Amino acid sequence: MEEAASSSAAASGTPFQLQFDKPIPFQIKLAEWNPEKDLLAMVTDDSKVLLHRFNWQRLWTISPGKCITSICWSPDGKVVALGTEDGLVLLHDVENGKMLRSTKSHDVAVVCLNWVEDEPLSRTDKDDLLSYEDRTTRFFPPAPVMPRVGGLNSGDTGLADENEEAIQAFSSAFCQRFNILSSGDKDGCICFSIFGIFPVGKININKVPIHVQSSQYKTSYRLQGASISKVSLSTNLHQLVLLCCGKLINTEKLSIGKDISVGLHCVHLDTSIFSNRKNELHQVSQQASSIQDLVEVVRASISMMSKQWSNAMNLFHEKFSALPSLITAHGMESSSEDEFLSLLFGTRTSPALHQFLVSSLGEVGLKRIAKAIDSAGRELRIVVSEHLQPAVEIISFRLAELRGLARWRSRFQNIGLDEKLMDGVTERVGMLTVQVERFSRVAATVLYLFQNFFSWVLKCVKILLSEPTDQVPPANSELVVIFLKFLLDKDPIKQLLETDQIFEWDIDTARQVEQLVVFGGFTDTQFLERSLAKQFSELEESLKEAFLMPFTAISSQIHCQGLLPLYPVASSEALSSTCTASSISFYKDEDSQHSPCSYSLTDYICFKIPDGSLNLRNCIGVIKNFCNSSSTISTPSLSGFLLRMPDEYECVDLSLYKDNQVVLLLSGKFSSESPGRSLMVMLQIENFSFSQLSRTLPTNCNSFQELLALELQLDTDHGKIRSIPHLMSTPLAVSASRGVACIFSSRRHALVYILDEDEDDGEDEDSEME
Repeated sequence: MEEAASSSAAASGTPFQLQFDKPIPFQIKLAEWNPEKDLLAMVTDDSKVLLHRFNWQRLWTISPGKCITSICWSPDGKVVALGTEDGLVLLHDVENGKMLRSTKSHDVAVVCLNWVEDEPLSRTDKDDLLSYEDRTTRFFPPAPVMPRVGGLNSGDTGLADENEEAIQAFSSAFCQRFNILSSGDKDGCICFSIFGIFPVGKININKVPIHVQSSQYKTSYRLQGASISKVSLSTNLHQLVLLCCGKLINTEKLSIGKDISVGLHCVHLDTSIFSNRKNELHQVSQQASSIQDLVEVVRASISMMSKQWSNAMNLFHEKFSALPSLITAHGMESSSEDEFLSLLFGTRTSPALHQFLVSSLGEVGLKRIAKAIDSAGRELRIVVSEHLQPAVEIISFRLAELRGLARWRSRFQNIGLDEKLMDGVTERVGMLTVQVERFSRVAATVLYLFQNFFSWVLKCVKILLSEPTDQVPPANSELVVIFLKFLLDKDPIKQLLETDQIFEWDIDTARQVEQLVVFGGFTDTQFLERSLAKQFSELEESLKEAFLMPFTAISSQIHCQGLLPLYPVASSEALSSTCTASSISFYKDEDSQHSPCSYSLTDYICFKIPDGSLNLRNCIGVIKNFCNSSSTISTPSLSGFLLRMPDEYECVDLSLYKDNQVVLLLSGKFSSESPGRSLMVMLQIENFSFSQLSRTLPTNCNSFQELLALELQLDTDHGKIRSIPHLMSTPLAVSASRGVACIFSSRRHALVYILDEDEDDGEDEDSEME
C-alpha cells in the first residue's frame, strides 16, 4: 500500500521527490533555502557545507574545519553566513563557496542567525533628503587589494588570489541597501552587524533589566543562565523577538519566579535605534567597513614588505658573515668595515679580504646577493605604490568624511560618532601618510647605496680573479663610505618595519617640527621617533577606540520591552538537552491605516512544547501581537492558542510560512507492523480561535497553562495535508519566497515539495490509503 502511495505521489509530480535514487551519503543537521534563487544550503553532521540546486545538482562542497552550529542567507542571496561552535561568523560566497569574511563576534557557540534588509516601504521623504553618496569613487581609483600572502615574484603585480574580486564586490554590494545580521549564542549574547561585517551592537540578555509596572508598584526581573535559541529582527528594524532558555528571577526578592522558574521565554527588544538612525548608521558603517578592509591591506602590505626584505637581508648577512671569521682566523683585529675602507682607499688587500672576495663570495655569489636585494627592492616599490600608499590615502579620505559627519552633532552624536576621537584618528592617519613617504625615500636611498656598493665590489672581484694585483677600480668613495658606516651592520628598512624601534633625531629637526605645529594641522611632535609599523599600530588603536563608541552607544539604546514565559521544564539540565522546534515571523498588516511610506507588522511565534510541560503532550503553541505593547484600544491584544497533534503522529519540526500560515512536519510512530508514514501539514493560522493572554509578569506565567488545547483534525479545511511514505526527521527547510519545502527522511532521502500548488487526484488517493 505504501509503495503504491509513493508511486502515485511521484507520478503526479506534486508533491515530487528529488531525482535521487539512492540514499543520501550524509546526515543533514541544518538546511536553509536561498531567498532569491532555487538553491539549498545544507550542513552535514560532520559540518560540511553543501550547496544544491532545486534539481539536486551539487554546486560545491566546503569544509570550514569548524563545527557549524547555525546558518542563514544574506537578503540578496549572494552570501551564506555560518555560525561556529567557537563563536565565529563566517561569510561565504554563493558562487564558489570561498570565505569572504570571518568575524569573531562571540565567545561561545553561535546557535542562531538572522539577516534582515531594510524594507523600501519603510523609507520616508526625510530618508531621501538624508541619503548619502560615497564620494570616494569620484577622487580615487578602485581600492587596492591585499598583496599575495605567499610572496611576490619579480615583476608580479602583487594582486591577491582570484577571490579578491569577490571580496571587493561583496563589500561594495552591501553598501547599497541597509541590512543587519543578528547572531545569538548559547551564553545569552546577541550581536548586530551592519552589512554582516561592521559590528554595531551587542547585548547580554542575562544583564538586560525587565521592568514590570503594575497599578501599585514597579517590579524588576532578569534572566539567569539564559541561552538564545532563536532571533528575528522585523523588516522595519523596530523590534527584535527572541526565544531563550533560562531562569526567570525577581531581582527585588532575589528569588526565582514561581512555577516558571526554568523554561523557554519569549523576549521583545526595542531596536528602534536601527530604524530611527538607519541613514546615519548606513553612512558610518559604509565608511568604517571600507576603512577596516583597507586597514587589512596596510597590515598585509607591511607584513609582506618585512618578509621580502628579511629574506633578502638574511642572504646578504649569511654570505658576508664569513668575512669576520676569516679576519679572526688570520689573526687580525680589524673589522669588516675597516677591510673594505682599506681596499677603497688603495691600501694593500689583506689575505682575509682577498680570500673572502675570491673564494668565499666570488662573482657568482655576489651577483646572487645583488639580484636578491634588487628583486626585494622592486617588490617593495610595487607593494608601496600599488597597495600600501593607495590604501593609506583612501583611509585618510574616508576618515575625513567621518570627521565631517561627527561635527553634525544633532544627528551623529546619538550613535556614538565622537568628534574628538575622530580628530585624533584623522591626525594619526596623516602621520602614517608621512611615514609611508619617509619609508619610500629611505628605501630608495638604501637600495641605491646597495647598488653602488655591489657594483664596486663586483669590479674588485673581477680584477682580483683576473690578475694578482692590489689595484682597485675607482668608485664613488662617498657613497661606499656611507654604506660601510651605516648599512653594513644596520638595516634602516628593517627598523622602519618593526614596532619596537625608536629613532633619535637632532635638536634642529625637533625645533623645525615644533615650528610646524604652530602653523596648525597636527599636534603630534614625536612622530619621527616612531617606525612605520609603530605608527600603523597606533592608528589601529585609535580606530578601535573611535569605532567602539558607536558600538557602545547603540548597545545602550536597545531595551527590553516585554517578556512572556512560554513553558516551564523541570530543570535547566532538562532544558539544555531539549532541542525545541520554533519559528518567528513578521507579517505586514493588509488593512493598515498607516501611510504608504510606512506599515505595521504583526509578529507570530510558533513553538513545540516538550511532553510533560504544562501537563501537555504532543502540542504546539502559537502566539501573535507580542510586540504590540501599546495600551491603546485599537492595538491588537496579545493572544495565542495550543494545538494538539494526532496521537499517531509527532511534530518533529515546524516553520511559519507566508500569509499567516504554518508548516508542520509530523512523523508517524514506528511499529513492527508498519515502517511508518509522515505528514506535512500547512495550516492557516487565522482559522483557529485565539485566546487573549496577559502581558504582565508574573500574571502571564500561567497564561498557556490556562488555555484549552485544540485538537488538530486532519479531515477539516484548516489547511493542506500531504502524505509521505517515510518517517521524517529534522530539519524542515521552507522558503516563502520560492514556495517550496525540503524535508529529510530518517532513511536519508531528501524530498522537495511545492507548497503553493493544490493537491491533485493522485495525492487524494494517497491520503485515502492511510
